[in-house]
Amino acid sequence: MWKRKAIKWLKIIFIIYVAGGIALYFLQDAILFHPVTLKNNHRYNFPEPHKELRMAVYEKDTISLINFLSTDTITKGVVLYFHGNKRNISWYNRFMPYFTRHGYEVLMIDYPGYGKSTGKLTEEKLYDWAHRVYQMALQRFKPESIIIFGKSMGTGIAAQLASINQCKQLILETPYYDFPSVISHYLPIYPIRWMLHYELPTYRYLPKVKAPITIFQGTDDRLVTYSNAIRLKPLLKQGDEFITIEGGSHNDLFQFKELTDKLDSILRLQ
Repeated sequence: MWKRKAIKWLKIIFIIYVAGGIALYFLQDAILFHPVTLKNNHRYNFPEPHKELRMAVYEKDTISLINFLSTDTITKGVVLYFHGNKRNISWYNRFMPYFTRHGYEVLMIDYPGYGKSTGKLTEEKLYDWAHRVYQMALQRFKPESIIIFGKSMGTGIAAQLASINQCKQLILETPYYDFPSVISHYLPIYPIRWMLHYELPTYRYLPKVKAPITIFQGTDDRLVTYSNAIRLKPLLKQGDEFITIEGGSHNDLFQFKELTDKLDSILRLQ
């Protein structure tokens, strides 16, 4: 009797496991990314001075980006800001004064399917779009005046861009070792590395970055755990910094002086 019950429960567990794996494989984009789309006629109500830009690519795709303007008397350079996996530019614009008040413009794109950007999201497209924005920045700024900044999901994109292009500084907020390691932490029962369409291997790009690197990571981050991010520290070169923020979580690091003071010191440099 107990053997039949055991076999029955094993079958049920197996079916649930397989069904969960199939759902994860085919619905992974919906699980990983949480965009909010906007109509083309949507008007951004940002308090900071800004310009809305559009760039047509791949015939049907469109890159939507915002150019936040410097609020200082001079413009020192530009920050290429790559945001996280939720919502769109509107969610991240509140961080722009930290850059613009120091004389930096900011170029921030929305990824495919985010905001007004159109197209199918792929890892290769994320890298390509980032490169296109870098080329746009080069039309007005020298590489030594370009800072590349990545937040959460955007850290892998920023690291890849900095690994193949010159820049003044690479700054990463709440970075990950790679995408599979983040997901595996929550779903260790699945062979995530074989299932994900996205790798975004930050660990592979950091050793190739010649510019100074600064990383900020909170100890209480429940999305990208501290144990995941700290794996990047041995990959840093001499002079790079991995700044641990005690008690910091995934979306509140700008509330800590460790981040804002360090960011101020970086941006004050000519």
